[in-house]
Amino acid sequence: MSASSAKVSRKENSNHDGADETSEKEQQEAIEHIDEVQNEIDRLNEQASEEILKVEQKYNKLRQPFFQKRSELIAKIPNFWVTTFVNHPQVSALLGEEDEEALHYLSRVEVTEFEDIKSGYRIDFYFDENPYFENKALSKEFNVNESGDPVSKSTEIKWKAGKDLTKRTGQTPNKAGKKRQHEEPESFFTWFTDHSDAGADELGEVIKDDIWPNPLQYYLVPDMEDEEGDGDDDDDEEEGLEDIDEGEEEEGEDEDEDGDGEDGEDDGEDD
Repeated sequence: MSASSAKVSRKENSNHDGADETSEKEQQEAIEHIDEVQNEIDRLNEQASEEILKVEQKYNKLRQPFFQKRSELIAKIPNFWVTTFVNHPQVSALLGEEDEEALHYLSRVEVTEFEDIKSGYRIDFYFDENPYFENKALSKEFNVNESGDPVSKSTEIKWKAGKDLTKRTGQTPNKAGKKRQHEEPESFFTWFTDHSDAGADELGEVIKDDIWPNPLQYYLVPDMEDEEGDGDDDDDEEEGLEDIDEGEEEEGEDEDEDGDGEDGEDDGEDD
């Protein structure tokens, strides 16, 4: 290699290294700016969460009189809550026959979200005098501890002698449970003693977020199905009547044709 060629090569490498250094510097500056922008986005998200929480608290208070009025009306309907639970696809899969029997004594359900919604909620079940337990009310509460971890606690069920449903693992599932292939469901009441995963309690969330906002939709499920079924029966009856009418018309036509033939024969004999 000539001396001039070596100079050119060193110059090219120097230019290339400078370009890499510039590129890396620009990337680092861009990353720092992205981090700054992201901090602003996070700040706005936190502000939005605080404002949304205030709105939710406001409307929770506004809904309370209507929840109270609804509970008073529900109290006039026998077996409202057990019917609602049996008709709910997820809850019904947890119910054995004896669970369902016990829930026939369930007179009222209430869901209370705490003032600071982030901190949790409580579900209260009120029962009439029943042969299963002494409690007039059973509650399960969800909140967060001092470390910010989700925890739950519940009422201890005072079972009557020989009536502890949580110790009967061989309960026969109801029809809804069979449809969902839950051959031997644990008792619904084991939920009150299960605090293993308070942050993802499926039954609690279903009751709070799905059933409580509008229990009537599940209470009315069978009636809606019956109405649809009645409509099908009416269609079948109409089709049956049409078939009968068509059959009578065809028979009438056959008789007319036979009659015409007989008249023709008589005419021939007269001739």
